[in-house]
Amino acid sequence: MVDSATAPSQTVYPSSLLETSLELRQSLHGERILAAIDVGTNSVHMVVVKIQPELPAFTIIGREKDTVRLGNFRPGTNCLSDEAITRGIAALKRCKQIANSYNADDIVTVATSATREASNGQVFIDRVKQDVGLDINLISGLEEARRIYLGVLSGMELHGKPHTIIDIGGGSTEIILGTGERHRFLSSTKVGAVRLNAQMVTTNPISTEEFLQLQAYVRGRLEPNIDELKTKLGTDESLALVGTSGTIESLAILTAIHKLGAAPERINGYTMTLGELERCIEKLRKMSFSERLKLPEVSARRAEIIVPGAVILQEAMRMLKVDRITICEHALREGLVVDWMLTHGLIENRMQYQQSVRERSVRKATRKYRVDNPHSQLVAQFAIALFDQTRGLLHTWGPVEREILWAAAMLHNCGHFVSHGSHHKHSYYLIRNGELLGFTSTEIELIANIARYHRKSAPKPKHEPYKALTKTNRKIVSQLSAMLRIAVGLDRRRLGAIASFQTAYKSKAQTMALHFTPAQPNDSCELEMWSVNDKKDCFEQEFDLTLTMKPTQK
Repeated sequence: MVDSATAPSQTVYPSSLLETSLELRQSLHGERILAAIDVGTNSVHMVVVKIQPELPAFTIIGREKDTVRLGNFRPGTNCLSDEAITRGIAALKRCKQIANSYNADDIVTVATSATREASNGQVFIDRVKQDVGLDINLISGLEEARRIYLGVLSGMELHGKPHTIIDIGGGSTEIILGTGERHRFLSSTKVGAVRLNAQMVTTNPISTEEFLQLQAYVRGRLEPNIDELKTKLGTDESLALVGTSGTIESLAILTAIHKLGAAPERINGYTMTLGELERCIEKLRKMSFSERLKLPEVSARRAEIIVPGAVILQEAMRMLKVDRITICEHALREGLVVDWMLTHGLIENRMQYQQSVRERSVRKATRKYRVDNPHSQLVAQFAIALFDQTRGLLHTWGPVEREILWAAAMLHNCGHFVSHGSHHKHSYYLIRNGELLGFTSTEIELIANIARYHRKSAPKPKHEPYKALTKTNRKIVSQLSAMLRIAVGLDRRRLGAIASFQTAYKSKAQTMALHFTPAQPNDSCELEMWSVNDKKDCFEQEFDLTLTMKPTQK
């Protein structure tokens, strides 16, 4: 640590609190290797990419896929089977080994429908952490849809025209509406190829009765979301359809072989018509499983579930009234890469709308819970200023933790929406269950915990939500909540009495002075000084120093 005892000056806040500082951006520049893993209901997929921040762009340099069928639950239960967990862990071990062979700088892993819904999903996540050393982030269906949209935008241009994107997974189907700007509509429906095959298909080949039941069931499940999507379209807007996922790619390849005599050299951008799909389905549903196994480009695992998957696509196209679909190879895995680049400040000019998706989601929550915005915004400014001024001196957290602190500061008082008494605990509950878009479940848990500890008791191991965090995440909560307490104290009267502040840290003496400038020259800010002194214990303990608060010398 170094001394920082220069004359204090007024803090100049950035135009956007989420703007990554130049110093942080420069420290992250240079080519990076990232592995992105999607733990789905049917398969574990991984892409390894080389990121070129100066473009900004990424190049896929490796892929891995293993069909593990997590969605094959124990019969009669809502639990992942022991066999599926074993297969999943083995696949993830291989993925990690491959990522390490590329010298990956980071590995991002998310789990979706099967793990999300299984009653023992957390057991699987804990086993992966213990046996493989990977942290799995469990994301919601809507967050999965948002990242699929990001992935598609990294793989094709939408030219500002409305496109519906459909991704058919093993356990759920995501349907998105966007133009290349901010998404207009996100949805996730619990209807997927593995789920339908397990629940509704008992005959081989599938009988006419079961096929008709399958069509009717899929229509009923998709209809509410598709009807809502249609309300987001202008009356004069035509609609194009983009398809992602292995099921849709396999169907496109089969129709191409029938039409062209060979699989297309490149599936990305290939167009399949509804008529071609319907003719393909008529053949597939009359085939037995062993006959489907003989089809070119169709694996055993895909042959088992391709009919239910095809029905989902067919019914979606019919309800959307589109006669063709364009294939995009980029989906959730590539979306994880784009999201990583966004959250690490590596994308500036492309997809500007997405740089603020987390900010917009937080601000939407402040409106929903009727938060006192002027106060919360000022507290957030103070918290970010304290974070920035002490980075490298008291902590080494980066842009992701910075944004988490901002979100917690904006929402720290949202618990007043429930009750004034113990509102910090209510804030935890509302944030934890509010499904903030753009954040992983782990990040949401961090935001909720930081807000929870902005007042009253400091974090304690006996508190279950805090106890459940990893050691590193507990440190994040303890240190950032201590900063938030100081920021809250700086606006005790909710009048914006303090215009700015500057910290001066002396490492040898283990002291820090907080020099503040009043908004009004004659305001002594006595209540703010008292409040900071009342709340500073956690800050002093976390960073092992003595904190004093003084007005700036004129």
